[in-house]
Amino acid sequence: MAKLHRSSVKALPIFIGSALLAAQPFAAQAQTPNQDLFDQIEAYSAEGQVMMNQAGGASQFSDVSPSDWAFQALDDLVRRYDCLKGYPNGTFRGNRALSRYEFAAGLNACLQQIERLIAETTADFATREDLETMNRLMQEFEAELAMLGTRVDNLESRVSFLEDNQFSTTTKLAGEAIFALNAISPRRNQPDTNANRLLEGTDTRFRDEIVFQDRVRLNFDTSFTGRDRLRTRLQARNVADWGVRTLTNEPRYGFGGDNGNDIQLDVLAYRFPIGSKTTAQIFANAAGMDDFLPTLNPFDSSGNGSISRFGQRNPILRAGGQNQGIGFMHKLNDNFNVSLGYTAGQGENPTSGIFGGSYALGGQIQFENDKFGVGLQYINAYTTNGGTGVTRSGLGTGTGSLAGDLALNGNAIGGTDNVVSNNYGLEVLYTPSDRLFVGGWIGMSKGIVINSGTADVWNYALTVGLPDLGGEGNLLGFVFGQQPRLAGSSSSLAGAFRGTSAANNDRANRDIGYHLEAFYRLRVNENIHITPGLVYFTNPGHSSVNADMLMGTLRTTFTF
Repeated sequence: MAKLHRSSVKALPIFIGSALLAAQPFAAQAQTPNQDLFDQIEAYSAEGQVMMNQAGGASQFSDVSPSDWAFQALDDLVRRYDCLKGYPNGTFRGNRALSRYEFAAGLNACLQQIERLIAETTADFATREDLETMNRLMQEFEAELAMLGTRVDNLESRVSFLEDNQFSTTTKLAGEAIFALNAISPRRNQPDTNANRLLEGTDTRFRDEIVFQDRVRLNFDTSFTGRDRLRTRLQARNVADWGVRTLTNEPRYGFGGDNGNDIQLDVLAYRFPIGSKTTAQIFANAAGMDDFLPTLNPFDSSGNGSISRFGQRNPILRAGGQNQGIGFMHKLNDNFNVSLGYTAGQGENPTSGIFGGSYALGGQIQFENDKFGVGLQYINAYTTNGGTGVTRSGLGTGTGSLAGDLALNGNAIGGTDNVVSNNYGLEVLYTPSDRLFVGGWIGMSKGIVINSGTADVWNYALTVGLPDLGGEGNLLGFVFGQQPRLAGSSSSLAGAFRGTSAANNDRANRDIGYHLEAFYRLRVNENIHITPGLVYFTNPGHSSVNADMLMGTLRTTFTF
């Protein structure tokens, strides 16, 4: 919408004054008879004077130049108001005298144009009548308006009170619930008492019934600075392990664990920054070395990743005592980071403390860019074998064969069965495109049974993933590998580990078993995923006398 400029208003008196001066010599014409005036108008008509739009400004007139004293006033009137016209031959004839009638006609045209512009500019302005009506309404509803203002003040006061006294302005709730139909086959494995590759005289039986199990987690994440996080996790679950753990640790689910569906405090941890490149974490319980030494494996998720415990991460990251813990990660640059973590297995126990019992102390250096990642890990661990049966684990990984976890057959050998281990790991991940990644790891544990001897345990895995296969958010995954296997030990430890025979002077698992896993995560929507999956175990316990096993699941994960 056009507006009336101050400079344009100033130009108008110039035009009017100039026109009046030019008209003064002809003042007497106003007293001449009407016939003379008509003759004069007809004379102008004969010269071809017509009104025409001159949008080009004063410069369009051939007899007007920028040096003329009235050029700017003429240019403003033509350009801004379009109320002065020239002659058809392109001239303005600025020095020519004009009659009062001509002046009146020109002035009237400019005034009408200005009035039109003012009307357009102020069309939406409130009128005096509107303002009077508004004032009358305000007076009529004065009491109601005052009451409304009081209510607003009260609401503001109540909001301020709630903000000052609420539980937390920064706590967020995130939840995950897993429903799973699980099954395993075959129905029975019996010990080979002749070859003595399993526990002597033990008949290992388990049923192949289909079970319905669940796990529920509620995370309360609180931030006090916007960069830190206090996590409090409540958990209930009933995913009991199959009875085959007297035979091998291989068939275990990544979401496994059983507390009878009682609600328990699972994780209590605080993460905070130190400067701009370092992050620290403190765990009061449920710490894992993977919390401090992050993995590269995209399958490392118990709810939406691999269905097996082994397929999540290198087993060496589970070695030693892990409950309370503290760790740091420092970014060297955009691609390199170094991590350090320490965990204690009985840090809450006055007889052990954070330094007197089982522990794990680890470090990692990791490189990662858009296509490739590699990580090197070292973990020094110590495990006290205070348990009985299958809990007498020397490494503490809870995966692979019983011998591959350095679980001892009998009582202490040489006065103790506590184990110190040096664990080495290499992990890689290659992502050539958004629809494919290939990764894996290799791990070696050098175990030392105190005052008894040493043992070597190896494991490796290859992972392949096809994200978004069949739809956004879907994932087809494969895991192939060898779960922890006792590769060799000192002669003093011959037959000392579960699944080996002293009579046959066994110092290692005689055979090799493989882990073959496939799963397909189907995205139903943003909050629901359904994952059918199968894991096939050849030579369970790394013993060929054991029948191959097939473990399956239909896992449904709800997140909110």
